[in-house]
Amino acid sequence: MKKILFVCLGNICRSSTAEGVMRHLLHEAGMEGEVEIDSAGILSYHQGELPDSRMRAHAAKRGYNLVHRSRPVRSDDFEKFDLILGMDDRNIDDLRDKAPSVEVLKKIGRMTDYCRTMPADHVPDPYYGGSEGFEYVLDVLEDACSGLLAELKKG
Repeated sequence: MKKILFVCLGNICRSSTAEGVMRHLLHEAGMEGEVEIDSAGILSYHQGELPDSRMRAHAAKRGYNLVHRSRPVRSDDFEKFDLILGMDDRNIDDLRDKAPSVEVLKKIGRMTDYCRTMPADHVPDPYYGGSEGFEYVLDVLEDACSGLLAELKKG
């Protein structure tokens, strides 16, 4: 079973949404039993909280139910997961700093590397913006998760 962890700063907007979108796509593809997914944040500030209410509302309009409770990245995540995807350069740098060994660095990647149609080099944090930011994040994550699903299907 492939294990994937999505990571952003606080785990209440981007990474929790990536988890929700990916979970939805895996269900539609009948692959829930083949891939384990989770999300986490660099910081523990929002630990135990549901995703941001604005993010949940925008996601719900597209059929995604975001129910993940925020948690910070743990050192054992680097051993447990096969792929750890950061939403932006800061997240990726922080993941590299937290990595317990050089060997696990190869597991760390960029979420937008899986985009197939959106020209995005990162998933921007919508927290301090308006509705259009949340919609854009959903657009990017739907594209990236679709690309990731296509890679998973290849084996």
